[in-house]
Amino acid sequence: MFAMPWIELVHDTPPREGMVVCVRASHLGFYSLNACKVVYCLNETVASKTIYGFAYGTLNEHAESGEERFCVEWDEKDDSVHYDLFAFSKPGSLLTKLAYPLARSYQRRFAAGSKLAMLEACSQR
Repeated sequence: MFAMPWIELVHDTPPREGMVVCVRASHLGFYSLNACKVVYCLNETVASKTIYGFAYGTLNEHAESGEERFCVEWDEKDDSVHYDLFAFSKPGSLLTKLAYPLARSYQRRFAAGSKLAMLEACSQR
């Protein structure tokens, strides 16, 4: 979900509740580091569906203030796979407030890139 040339998840181990992770993003010729903490993990089966995922909340060092959840759902009945990315945020700094339209465009770019990265990962199976 982070396989994009302009973004990198610095912590590359399976998520666990309480883990602090850092996302490095390249934009406008510089890098920013955005700290997050995993607030919960999902690994459950309900009826014929297996759901795996996690959510992290931003820490003070993040450009935004909010939460993102990443889930993959596999339905055993029809062998379909769904990827769900849910996020909510508000500017976390004065700079982000001043550049709000640009920040929103990066959020949309990340969502689209994350979906494509997951689609590519699934198609390699």
